[in-house]
Amino acid sequence: MSGQAPIYIDHTHCGRHVTGLERITLELFSREALAPLDVTPVGSSGVADMIYRQCLVLPARLALDKRAILLCPGFPPSPLATLFGARVLPYIHDTFLITRRGDLNPRAKLYMAPAFRLALKRLPNFLANSQTTRDDMRRFCRADARIELYRPGVRNVFGLSAAGRAERAGAPGALRLVALGTIEPRKNLMAAAAILAALRAEGYPDATLDIVGRTGWGADAEQLALAPGVVMHGYQSVERVREIAESADMLISTSHDEGLGLPLLEAQYAGLAVIAPEKPVFREVLGSSGVFLDPADAGASARKIAALVQQPDWRAQYAALGAANIERWLGLAAGDHAALAQWLAQKSGGDPRLC
Repeated sequence: MSGQAPIYIDHTHCGRHVTGLERITLELFSREALAPLDVTPVGSSGVADMIYRQCLVLPARLALDKRAILLCPGFPPSPLATLFGARVLPYIHDTFLITRRGDLNPRAKLYMAPAFRLALKRLPNFLANSQTTRDDMRRFCRADARIELYRPGVRNVFGLSAAGRAERAGAPGALRLVALGTIEPRKNLMAAAAILAALRAEGYPDATLDIVGRTGWGADAEQLALAPGVVMHGYQSVERVREIAESADMLISTSHDEGLGLPLLEAQYAGLAVIAPEKPVFREVLGSSGVFLDPADAGASARKIAALVQQPDWRAQYAALGAANIERWLGLAAGDHAALAQWLAQKSGGDPRLC
């Protein structure tokens, strides 16, 4: 694009394991996603190099070219980068770095949280992954901050299929739940294990919970390993995730909170009923297609799930609701993408209203 200002994208956090944060970065902030804009991803080779590039290299590029723009879709921009104001555009996944300090590991407390708080306080422009995240950000941003939605389109990244799900018969006393995500305190997977235990006492003695995701920080993994019916699979290939998800009956999330909850949408490609906490972000993502409960009340949650699966057509019902919800979300995401492309084109062209 002739005359376009350089647009750099911070890919320094993208490493060997592609989890939610990295996947969003690669799908929404790649050359392909932002074409025809000419963008330059900046990667790294290890933690030390990541910190060096975030704290020094990227700010230096902004300093050397007064038109350059920096997009930060993963880690918050460094304190030095925030000095460049409107030329730095963070993508905010959630506000837990501020609101749930007890769920943070030491690296997040020392490195990410202070930078995040400073960026929210100092910068004028942001992107947010959901209306819930945008609304929550308002508590911490400057009054005149501009926050644009850039909801991710949900792809069938695991190649899931709902074929035959409506006709599937459940084995008496068995119910297979699956949870996707890193095992760490904020995912609150101990609540999912408690719901499983209550289900096994409610007439489903062979119910299981498959947890797919790497082990993060905290002691949850050790405790989950001792819970009857819980199987921890660790980080798995796409093919193995597909196999586990398609053999499941439901996906369950018991997170304390999320900025979006992309796996909930992705699971709907398999026709899975999706169980989630009764919170605004999950209502936003799932609409009328979800099963909402209070993870803190394992008994009531188990009874709600048990009542659901007693309905003769529940599989067909939730497969249809899930398919409709994916179409709804894809429409919202397409509109956001078009709006962002236009905004970046104007901004990189030096539009004085945006710079």
